[in-house]
Amino acid sequence: MAELHDLTAFEQRNALQTGDIGPVELTRHYLERIDRLNEPLGAFVTVTADAALDAARALEQSGPKPVTLWGLPFADKDLTQRKGVPCGFGSRLTAGFIPETSDEIATVLDDAGAISLGKTNTPEFGLPSYTESLVAPPAVTPYDMSLGAGGSSGGAAVAVAAGLLPFAPGSDGGGSVRIPAAACGLVGLKPSRGLIPAGSGIGSLGGLAVAGPLARTVADTALLADGMIGRSDGRVDHHFTLRAPELSGSLLQAALAAEGTFRLGVMTTTPWDDAYEITIAPEAQDALAQAVREFAALGHEIDQLALPPTPGYAPAFRTIWQAGAASIPAEREALHLLEPLTQWLVAVGRALSARQLAEALAALSAFEAQIIRLFAGFDAVLTPALAMTPRPVGWYDAEDAERNFAQQVQYTPFTSFVNVAGLPAITLPIAQTATGLPMGVQLIGRPGGEETLLALGAQLERVIDWQARHPVQW
Repeated sequence: MAELHDLTAFEQRNALQTGDIGPVELTRHYLERIDRLNEPLGAFVTVTADAALDAARALEQSGPKPVTLWGLPFADKDLTQRKGVPCGFGSRLTAGFIPETSDEIATVLDDAGAISLGKTNTPEFGLPSYTESLVAPPAVTPYDMSLGAGGSSGGAAVAVAAGLLPFAPGSDGGGSVRIPAAACGLVGLKPSRGLIPAGSGIGSLGGLAVAGPLARTVADTALLADGMIGRSDGRVDHHFTLRAPELSGSLLQAALAAEGTFRLGVMTTTPWDDAYEITIAPEAQDALAQAVREFAALGHEIDQLALPPTPGYAPAFRTIWQAGAASIPAEREALHLLEPLTQWLVAVGRALSARQLAEALAALSAFEAQIIRLFAGFDAVLTPALAMTPRPVGWYDAEDAERNFAQQVQYTPFTSFVNVAGLPAITLPIAQTATGLPMGVQLIGRPGGEETLLALGAQLERVIDWQARHPVQW
């Protein structure tokens, strides 16, 4: 007999609506698993069991409501502030900080009926693409605990992959949802800039960081995305005039329907190729080749695509990443509390001139327009999710920040440019290596093209049935 965590989030939602299970029972089930399994995995940094059970009891007393995520557990990434719950941002600098107010994304998920069980592990201020900090154990992929889960939503991915949560929200400024999803055998969605009002990216430097979901199935990913978008009387409460194109319906409907045939471009070049030595591992190549075969068999048109040389991309992106770290609240003696990579980013970021920042922003804006024009003839563009298999814990250089940054680029060269372009992208766990490690592919859509990506992902999922895969020991 299947246990509750073996059910998809969509199945759990249906069982909650029919009364076959209750919010308290489901919350207790996941809290027990977290208590028993979290320590070796590094998924959670804070567990709020009492608050979660109180919320579950309140929902149960009021009865099922037609809100998107009623009674479903999740956890906040430890970059998200929730009133009264410690928020450490993965850093010694902010250890013990307890916010007095909640971030909007936390409130939106509460309003959608979801129940937070705590905070998931993240690296320092979410800056690295791996989740190994000085304040928490590393987040490791449940498929091999000697290997990192990626980042910066590493704890969220581990929690879902190991059955500690049905799904989890993350944030993605350069791949931070898609990278750990790929390393942990999950589906990860980076929405179009502006789609999720509470995590739109529009207000951030360069428009890079957006909120997005991680889950085991395409439908579960769409379900959580719908909850993260939030609606009042069926309408999305946008905060900016600039926003993603309106959806024709719910994302869950697109995932469940899984309709359409599309034109796909296949790309293995990256905008980092002019600045770093990028090598695509055989395992990543094999996963991409499998996806091409499967999509072709499903009737989709497949064409090859290559990026033209983009020598200005790497220096411009580095400048924005460094500038984004400049506002971290560390001064004088407090700077030593930061890890070496963050110290480097802060120091270089604060030394940048206004002219350098303006030039970098202009270069990335031009790159965005170039990418959208290049991709315009395709419904979606297919790439490897990662260039390598999941990296060993400790693989990244802890002292040489320049080398560390290069290693991150070499592992994840296909993700950051999608943030720069503001486009939606989804990672799909299509393959496994000979040793059982997950390997994924990435689909990049048109602006507002989430429904196409979900339809394509759901079609592939029907063929491969990756939701049936589970890390053996969990």
